[in-house]
Amino acid sequence: MNSRALRRIGLVAGVATTSAIVLAGCSGGGGAASGGDENTLTLATFNDFGYTDELLAEFTEETGIKVVHNKAATSNDARANFFQKLGKTGLADVEGVEVDWFPEMMQYSDLVAPVPEDLQGRWLDWKEKAATDAEGNLVAYGTDVGPQAICYRADLFEAAGLPTAREDVAALFPTWDAFFQIGSDYVEKTGKPFIDSANSVLQGVVNQLEIAYEEPDGTVVATENPDIRAAYDTVVDKAIPIAAFPGQWTDDWYASMASGEFAAMLCPPWMHGIIEGEAPDIDGWDVANAFPEGGGNWGGSYLVVPANGKNVENAQKLADWLTSPETQIKAFNNAGTFPSQPEAQSSADLTGFVSPYFNDAPTGEIGIDRANAITVTTFKGPKYFQYHDALGNAITRVFDGIEDKETSWNTWVNEVGSF
Repeated sequence: MNSRALRRIGLVAGVATTSAIVLAGCSGGGGAASGGDENTLTLATFNDFGYTDELLAEFTEETGIKVVHNKAATSNDARANFFQKLGKTGLADVEGVEVDWFPEMMQYSDLVAPVPEDLQGRWLDWKEKAATDAEGNLVAYGTDVGPQAICYRADLFEAAGLPTAREDVAALFPTWDAFFQIGSDYVEKTGKPFIDSANSVLQGVVNQLEIAYEEPDGTVVATENPDIRAAYDTVVDKAIPIAAFPGQWTDDWYASMASGEFAAMLCPPWMHGIIEGEAPDIDGWDVANAFPEGGGNWGGSYLVVPANGKNVENAQKLADWLTSPETQIKAFNNAGTFPSQPEAQSSADLTGFVSPYFNDAPTGEIGIDRANAITVTTFKGPKYFQYHDALGNAITRVFDGIEDKETSWNTWVNEVGSF
């Protein structure tokens, strides 16, 4: 599918960004650079890419180009805005695209500017391969990857009689069965939830499957895949009873990071900055070098430059700069976004990185070990995001008591048939 197909599809969207950070005295909104000013670029991201005011000011100092940074509240919000405007008007000069809806974007790769040839080979092979279209064009700049570990509240573990040292905590979670047993014991002893959300467990389990909802040849197997049914059953039966929330990114979920409502999270490096930002005064958070069943990648994003932007050449300079090994290390320092480039991953700035917030955890080395533990990269077809988001909604309905387990599954099956 290409740009002509996109123009035939009525993508329903409409979302505003939550905060516009204006640098170097510039003003503007969230679309393409106002008036085509070559000295001003707009950048659109979501959650926390690690692109602080200070970091973007470095780009301005080096190039004389000002940057207006607009940050959407969630990946879902960014996706809606992106597909509403792609190929039309109103997108930023540089747009962040999340890995779960990146395959959907790749259907319209002719609507984004290719990455210059001299940058090819910069990223991990699988990260670059996923961003290469059928014509062999690399069309996106890899930002981070998301090798998962387990973040935990050492103070809450201690109060529940659990070990608190990183090595001992890591030994608790060799398998999902062990994870759920520890969680169940914690809930029984404390009367509080163990994990932050049920759908984070769904994400973790699905990301360990080779095939989830679509085959590489385009065959949809979502509702017939026994691994997906098993993942759903596992989350409903074992994760919901130990979870504080059905999903993430709500106001209550953010607030609970500081309140001690839950004791653990499945935790890719990019989550570190979110935890620290929401619970800056909590000194109990730590990171265990472990993940059930070995390893898994959750998240990681790309930057793309819309081909019809008014400042494509300068936008490519910004995307290049933001994804250079040096800047990836700085973004990791700011928000824990783990670099997607071998050069950055081998840097002493990463291998020796220690996080004061997470009880001086060696989060650089932990991220490297967790990345090396990943043995499966889930195939994600063009509708992966839609199928997965809808399955998460099915789990939410069960969590909230709106539908029982089988009814909610059947609702999802019917939804899949309508996509």
